[in-house]
Amino acid sequence: MIAEVIVDISGSEVDRVFDYAVADVKNVQKGSRVAVPFGKREIEGYVTDLKENTEVAEDKLKCIVKTLDDYPVITEEMFELMAFMRRKYHLRIVDVFRLFIPSQMRGGRVKELKKQYITLREKFVGMDLDEYVKPSAKAQRDVCLFLRENGTSSLSEMNENFSASAIRNLIAREVLEVSAREIRRAPYKDVSENAAKSHTLTPQQQAALDAVTSEKNDTFLLHGVTGSGKTEVYMRCISQALKEGRSAIMLVPEISLTPQVFKSFKARFGDNVAILHSGLSAGERFDEWRRLISGEASVAIGARSAIFAPIKNVGIIIIDEEHDSSYASESNPRYRTYEVARFRADYNKCNLVMGSATPSIESYYRAQKGEYKLVEMPQRVNKRSLPHIDIVNMSAEFAAGNNGIFSGRLESELYECVEGGNQAIIFLNRRGYSSYVMCRSCGYVAKCERCDVSLVYHKEENVLKCHYCGNRYSSLDVCPNCKSVHIKRGYVGTQQVVECLRQMFPDKEILRMDNDTTQTKDSHATILQRFASRKASILVGTQMIAKGHDFPDVTLVGIVDADMSLHFNDYRSTERTFQLITQVSGRAGRDSKPGKVVLQTFTPNHYVYRYAVNGDYKGFYEKEINLREITKYPPFALIARILVTSESEDDCFSVLKKIYDDVMEYVNRHKEDFAYAAAMKSPVKRIQSKYRMQMLARIINGGEAALDKIYEATDKYRNGRTVCFVEVNPNNLS
Repeated sequence: MIAEVIVDISGSEVDRVFDYAVADVKNVQKGSRVAVPFGKREIEGYVTDLKENTEVAEDKLKCIVKTLDDYPVITEEMFELMAFMRRKYHLRIVDVFRLFIPSQMRGGRVKELKKQYITLREKFVGMDLDEYVKPSAKAQRDVCLFLRENGTSSLSEMNENFSASAIRNLIAREVLEVSAREIRRAPYKDVSENAAKSHTLTPQQQAALDAVTSEKNDTFLLHGVTGSGKTEVYMRCISQALKEGRSAIMLVPEISLTPQVFKSFKARFGDNVAILHSGLSAGERFDEWRRLISGEASVAIGARSAIFAPIKNVGIIIIDEEHDSSYASESNPRYRTYEVARFRADYNKCNLVMGSATPSIESYYRAQKGEYKLVEMPQRVNKRSLPHIDIVNMSAEFAAGNNGIFSGRLESELYECVEGGNQAIIFLNRRGYSSYVMCRSCGYVAKCERCDVSLVYHKEENVLKCHYCGNRYSSLDVCPNCKSVHIKRGYVGTQQVVECLRQMFPDKEILRMDNDTTQTKDSHATILQRFASRKASILVGTQMIAKGHDFPDVTLVGIVDADMSLHFNDYRSTERTFQLITQVSGRAGRDSKPGKVVLQTFTPNHYVYRYAVNGDYKGFYEKEINLREITKYPPFALIARILVTSESEDDCFSVLKKIYDDVMEYVNRHKEDFAYAAAMKSPVKRIQSKYRMQMLARIINGGEAALDKIYEATDKYRNGRTVCFVEVNPNNLS
C-alpha cells in the first residue's frame, strides 16, 4: 500500500504530495498524521490518499515511520473544503492543512495531560491490614486505611498528605496499583454553570425561529436591533439541531465576546459545548479540539478559526455580528469566513444564519435581491426604546474654551451616572496615551525604523510603540532632529482617557480594555467579569467593547471621537462609523433602566450621524447603496488588490511591474469589465522592514475570469525574495 503524504514544511518547492510505502505501520488512513523520513530528518506529514501503485523507483521509495495519532485528524469534509479553498484563494496545500490542526499539536509541542492515580489492589481490600503491613509501619498503614475508606486517589495529592516513601514502598510491593488517567484542560474554569434561565420567546423571536427552522440548506440574514434577543434565537436553533442528532458552529467576532457567550451556552448545553480561539492555552485548545473530533462535544463556539472545527454532521452554522471585519483573514492563508461557512453548510445541507444589528451593505443588498432570506427583529425584547443619542459639536466646545477630552455634556452625564450608582462605558477606538509624538519647532514626527508609521506614546510604560511590528523606543523629551524641548503629543488614546477619569472619580475603579490590557490569558474574561460584578463604575475601551456585551446597569455610553473612523480613505469608512456608533450605543439601557449616549464629533452635520441618532439602518442603507452604485464600489464591483512585499525595494518594484504588465494586457482587452486599474506604492510603504507596493483593480463585469487572470499573474512571478498575494474586497487598503 502506498500513501500520498503532504509534508509539514512551508515552502512552495515542497508544496506537493510525496509517495511513501505503508509497510508494517498500522492504522494508516486518509487524514492520518504521520512521521516520515524527509531528506536527512524525520518530519510530520498528512496522508492525503492511499493507493496500490507508485511511479517512484523501489530503491528510492521510503517508508512511513509511524502514525502520530490513533485516529485520522482530517475528515473527508475537510478534504473537500481544502480543495475548495485552494481553488478559490490559490493557497498552498500545507497552509490549508494547518487551518484544521491546533498549531501546538504540530511538532508534538502539546500532548494529552495524564495524571497518576493509586488504589489498593483488589486482593488486599478485604484482607486484614496486619497481613500485609507491619503494625510498626504507621505511615504505610495510614495510606492503606485512607485508600480502603476512599478508594482511588490522586498520587500527587497523596504524596502531599502522606509519606511519599511509604507510598513508594507499597507500590514496589504491589500493594498499591498505579494507573494513569487523562485530564481535560478546560477553559474558563471559573465560569459558573448556573441553570439556564427559561425564556418565553417574544412574538418576533418566535417568528424568527420559525423562519429559520422551517427551511433547509439556506442562508438567512437576521437583522435585529441591539437587545432584540438574537442570542436566544441562536440557542433555540442550535437546540433544534441537537435534537435532530446534529452538531452546530457558533462564531463571534471578538475573543472578548467568547467568555460571555460561552457562559450562556454552557448553562444551556453543558459539556456539549467546546470553545476554540487563539486566547486559550495550548493544552486547552488541544483538548477542546479533541473533544470535538471525538464527538464528546458537538457545539463549537469561537472566533473566526472555529469555522474549521472538526465536527461532523453539522446542523446549523451561525455567524454573529456578521458585518465585522475580523471575519476576513488578512494574513496567510487568506480567506473569507462567510465563504468557508457557506461551503460547510452546503456540504452538510444545513442552514447558515448571519446576524447583526448593522449588517454589511453587501449582505443586506444580497438579502434585498433574494440571495439571502431576510429575517427582521426591529424591537428590543423589553420593548424599550433604543438609547437616546446626543450629538455634541466639539468645535463649539473648543471655541468656548474647552480643550479637554470630554465635552461639558459628557462630563455632567458621567457625574450623574456614577453618583447615581450606575455604570458607564467610554468608547475610543485608539489605544495608547497619544497617537503620535511631534516636535513643534521643526515638525519632526517619531516613526518606527522598520515601518512607515508614527509611533504611539504609552504613558504607563513611558515608551513609544509601533502598533505594526511591536518595536519599542525610549520616550522623547528632546527632539533628535533640532534638539528642541517643545514636544507635542497627538490624538488622545485610551490610557489618557482613563487618567482623566481617575482624576474626576478618584474613589471609583476605572477599567480599560484594549490590546494592551488583554495580552495575558483570560484577561478579557477577568476585565468583563469585574465590570459585570459592579466592581468598577466605568469601562473604557476600543472596539472590543462595542458589540455583544450585556451589562444591565450601564445607562451611559460616551463616544469620545466619533469621527475617527469616518475620514479614512476607504469606501467603507462611513459604513464602519455607522456600525460602530450603533453597536456601542446598544450597550446602554439594555435592562429596565433607560440609556443615554453622548457622541462627540467635529463634523456634526455629516449624514451618518443623522441616521445613527434615529437608529435608521434602512435609511442609511438606501443612501449608501446609491453612492456605491454610482461610484462602482462593492457590491456593484469587485476590488482586487495585489500586494507585493520584499526587503529589497528594487525587487518589490520589479515583481509588481511584471504582474502589472500581465494584468494590464488583459485589462486593455476587456476595458468594459474594469472601472479602474493602477499600480502604486502602498499607503503604508514599509512594515517590518519590508517594502510594500500594490496594484488595485475594480472589476464591474466578468469577475471570476478577471480574478483568475490576476491570481495567475501573481502566482507566476512569486519568488523566494518577494511575497505576493491577492486580496478580494480587502477590509484594509493601507
